[in-house]
Amino acid sequence: MDAAGFRAATGATEAEAADLQTYLSLLTEANAVMNLVGPDSLPDFWNRHALDSAQLLDHAPEARIWADLGAGAGLPGVVLAVFMKARGGHVHLIDSLQKRCRFLQWVVDALRLPATVVWARAEEQAVKADVVTARAVAPLTKLLGYAQAYHQKGAAGLYLKGEKAEAEVAEARKVWQFESQLFPSRSDARGRVVSVRSLRRVR
Repeated sequence: MDAAGFRAATGATEAEAADLQTYLSLLTEANAVMNLVGPDSLPDFWNRHALDSAQLLDHAPEARIWADLGAGAGLPGVVLAVFMKARGGHVHLIDSLQKRCRFLQWVVDALRLPATVVWARAEEQAVKADVVTARAVAPLTKLLGYAQAYHQKGAAGLYLKGEKAEAEVAEARKVWQFESQLFPSRSDARGRVVSVRSLRRVR
C-alpha cells in the first residue's frame, strides 16, 4: 500500500496524506537513532502503521477526544490526531519515557496537530476521553489496569491486538469484568481490534 492506496482505503484528504508523509519522514529520521518501530516495518508504513491506526476511526466515528496510552512512536495517536484536525478533536499522547515524548512533541509541533504530549505513567494521567486506546503496550490484563481510570471516567476502549487477541481476552476475564467485541483488523488478517466497555475489576 502507498499513500494513494491509503487515501482510497480511508477517505483521507490530500492534506491528511501529506501530513502522514511528513510524519513518516520524521519517524524514519528519529528511528535511525532511537528504537521507535522496527526498521523493517517502515517500508510498509501505509498499511502496517497508518491504516492499522486509522481503522480505529471506523469503530468510533463520533469520538473527538482520544487518549493513547504508551504512545511511543505515535501509533495510533499521531495518525488519529492528523484526522482530528478537520474534525475538531484532540488526542492525548501519554508516554512514560522522556525521549519518546520529545519525539512526539517534535511531530506535534511540525504538523501543528491538535494533541497534547504527556510525560507520565498512563495510569497516573486519567484524562477524560471518549476513547482510550493503545498499541503494542502490554498484554490485555495489564493494559486494562493502565486504562481502568479512563474507563471509569466514561471512555470506551479500542485496543489494537495481534493474533493472540482471543487468548488475551480470555485471560483478562480472570481479573476483569467487561463487555467486549473483537473485530478483524483491516491491516493484518491475524490482528484484531478489541472493543472494551463497562470495565471493572473482579478481584
